Amino acid sequence: MQVPLLDLKLQYQTLRDQIRAEVDQIMDSQIFIMGPKVEAFERAVCEYTGAAHAIGVSSGTDALLIALMGLGIGPGDAVITTPYTFFATAGSIARVGAAAVFIDIDPQTYNLSVPALRRYLEGCRTNAEGKLVSHAGQTIRALMPVHLYGLCCAMDEILELAARYGLPAIEDSAQALGADYPLRNGTGHAGAMGDFGCYSFFPSKNLGAFGDAGMVVCKDAGMAEKLRALRNHGGERRYYHKMIGGNFRLDALQAAVLSIKLPHLDSWSAMRRTNAALYRAEFARTGLDKVLTLPTEPYAASGLANQHIFNQFIIRAPRRDALCEHLAKAQIGHAIYYPLPLHLQECFAYLGYKQGDFPEAERAAQETLALPIFPELTPEQIHAVVEAIAAFYC
Repeated sequence: MQVPLLDLKLQYQTLRDQIRAEVDQIMDSQIFIMGPKVEAFERAVCEYTGAAHAIGVSSGTDALLIALMGLGIGPGDAVITTPYTFFATAGSIARVGAAAVFIDIDPQTYNLSVPALRRYLEGCRTNAEGKLVSHAGQTIRALMPVHLYGLCCAMDEILELAARYGLPAIEDSAQALGADYPLRNGTGHAGAMGDFGCYSFFPSKNLGAFGDAGMVVCKDAGMAEKLRALRNHGGERRYYHKMIGGNFRLDALQAAVLSIKLPHLDSWSAMRRTNAALYRAEFARTGLDKVLTLPTEPYAASGLANQHIFNQFIIRAPRRDALCEHLAKAQIGHAIYYPLPLHLQECFAYLGYKQGDFPEAERAAQETLALPIFPELTPEQIHAVVEAIAAFYC
């Protein structure tokens, strides 16, 4: 049986008439950039996440970029993040002229390792102004944890460290809209726990647009106004610019599509969890749970429904690359996120990192594999995926 990694057509079929009617309204109005559709979606995201302010932008990458610009981060500064993530995380830091400081990951969650982060921060000195300085001499300006694969980082501990060292927290929530975290003082929502939260609505995300789209949320009203100006070339009113921004505006079409999809997000997340549970049962039935390392769910006992939203279903697999070749021949969709950690990417060679600096990130890059997990996946397809993997190992 052929099984795709993702099939967006199935989701579209259920919403086709509603989406096409909304698109027709936009065509009739001829309001394509910003406008009431964008404003309505921003309000909906605030209501959904509990964020104080939401600013629609042109992509998840631009959401990260504009948050850094809003903080005035630039040359001579550093931002702490993970080397095991999509390129945009560190790429946005480099684009403002700052340096990415990488911290290794937790081998079970694949998220930023809190013990490693704590050790790094404790080993940093402060300058004459009381600012924390990286080992390379840059002023550390922010933390950028990434909620990878739909699972939130250990935000209680990260927020404590951020407060202790006076660092704003920018949550890269590109893969985690809708994920919840059991904060000590209540439920935290991915992106709305730190000072900024950045979302991607790339079509393959759990909430996907019909092209590129993104959003940044924040707590401070003054910062929200600054971000709104920055997304529009730095102008608060037309042709008058107090700062240099960019063209980071969200299209009305994308906002309208996302507004239609957002009310379905929790049910889609529930379907992903159902699929994940079926994978576990199938892997146990075949004995593959003793061969493969399956995704961890550290907050499963919290009682939160969205403790993991499985934007991806990631396994660790012995002889991973050979397994990929086998799955390709069996027409089973799969993907590797991410085959080369960021600290080993050629474009970041100037940062001075080398092989062996972050062993857990490097090991994850060699061993992890994503399997189909989209909401419309059928039990028969999951069975076919597991049987194909069993045929390789057994």
